[in-house]
Amino acid sequence: MITPPDQPDGRAPDRKLRVETHGLDVIADTERKGTPRTLFWPWFGANVSILGIGYGAFALGFGISFWQALAAGVVGIVFSFLLCGFVAVAGKRGSAPTMVLGRAAYGVRGNRLPSVISWVLTVGWETVLCALATMATATVFGRLGWGGGTETKVVALVLVGALTVVVGVMGFDLIMRLQTLITVVTGVLTVIYVALVADHIHWSAVSAVPAGSAQEFIGALVFMMTGFGLGWVNAAADYSRYLPRTASSRGVIGWTTFGASLAPLLLLVFGLLLAGSSADLAEAVAADPIGALTTILPTWFLVPFALVAVLGLVGGAVLDIYSSGLALLSAGLRVPRYVAALIDGVLMIVGSIYIVFVADDFLGPFMGFLTTLGVPIAAWCGIMLADQALRRRDYDEPDLYRPSGRYGDAPLTPLLLTLTATALGWGLVTNSTATWLDWQGYLLHPLGLGGRSGPWAYANLGVLTALALTFVGTLTLHRDRVHEQEKQTPSPATDQGAPL
Repeated sequence: MITPPDQPDGRAPDRKLRVETHGLDVIADTERKGTPRTLFWPWFGANVSILGIGYGAFALGFGISFWQALAAGVVGIVFSFLLCGFVAVAGKRGSAPTMVLGRAAYGVRGNRLPSVISWVLTVGWETVLCALATMATATVFGRLGWGGGTETKVVALVLVGALTVVVGVMGFDLIMRLQTLITVVTGVLTVIYVALVADHIHWSAVSAVPAGSAQEFIGALVFMMTGFGLGWVNAAADYSRYLPRTASSRGVIGWTTFGASLAPLLLLVFGLLLAGSSADLAEAVAADPIGALTTILPTWFLVPFALVAVLGLVGGAVLDIYSSGLALLSAGLRVPRYVAALIDGVLMIVGSIYIVFVADDFLGPFMGFLTTLGVPIAAWCGIMLADQALRRRDYDEPDLYRPSGRYGDAPLTPLLLTLTATALGWGLVTNSTATWLDWQGYLLHPLGLGGRSGPWAYANLGVLTALALTFVGTLTLHRDRVHEQEKQTPSPATDQGAPL
């Protein structure tokens, strides 16, 4: 089916918007539509944020050169979003949310552990994005002389929070339409922004940034992975589940990866050039990533910049609040999907209030958040990818909702693998932003890696370790179990979508 350009979500032009009633249930064949290329719109719209420019300063902050940071960014962004593409294939094979499809590996009730982790991660991300949109608005208003103080931040937070919550509550239809709009508007305005500030780039200064060590390069690489694809991998099937079963798996992988990676790659390059040209700008980005970028803009473009910044951040927050609601349901909360999204919206606003009005530093807590939760999410991702690679048949959808079915209730192997990989991973990362997490990195000294202040302290090897350990462990220990599951005859149709 060829989707017309003005209807990238594959829906009829006159279809009325309504609150999505689907929660954890399987999408019926009659409701599946579109082609893999429709995945470009939500993924591009969610990752076209101006925050991508800020990642240039974050990467150089590891003490590496432009070329090292560029390599770390390209590899980290593309590889991590490629993982999202592989997970997205599970959506069209099972037509259920990501955290429901994980039940095939973890069991119906055992899957509640990764669901809780996924929920915390997505709520955290939507909170960060909402807070950044609020601060960006206040900064622009301040430069224009229209306020910018507490009152402006309160109004901005209310408007940004309300938009995010309303779209998240409405669900899939409105999300797809909004992401298409965000893609077009932010794409055009971002190009204009780049053109306006290009004269602030000084290649002589950029090329003079000294190279860093291998450990610093790995640290930047892992940061890019956790900041991009690993922050989305636990939600990657939530949008591909609406595609027909006959959709091309290669197309799902390709369009997800391409749509999600395109904007971050272009923005990262420009961010590296800007940050490398000015140490003062790079330092300012750490405190207020979006606000710092307004300081080099002409006044007349501040309002369009605020629009592109806020829309880009809202685009990511909307996908997060939608998926966080689904994760909360998968964790065991028995309410309609839109109520779960509303609950997460309240938490998002409370967290944003703390970031905007209490916290005095952005980069430190942000990096600590990504690293700490990046370890268990990487562990989950390894299991999910290996389990999917072992399967030759589509998921038996009724058994995804029955603890007595072929996938079981709470098999010990995946749970023990996740806990073990997380424990080892946390032993190989450090977090200096929260005193209650200063126990992390406890393996760095016993393994001869220099301890918490040594050269490997900020390489964050724990993320890569967790991903590799669970992937290999699942391929080795899970093969016979998957084989036995797929030998069973398909289950008869049943009442799907019970909130187990």
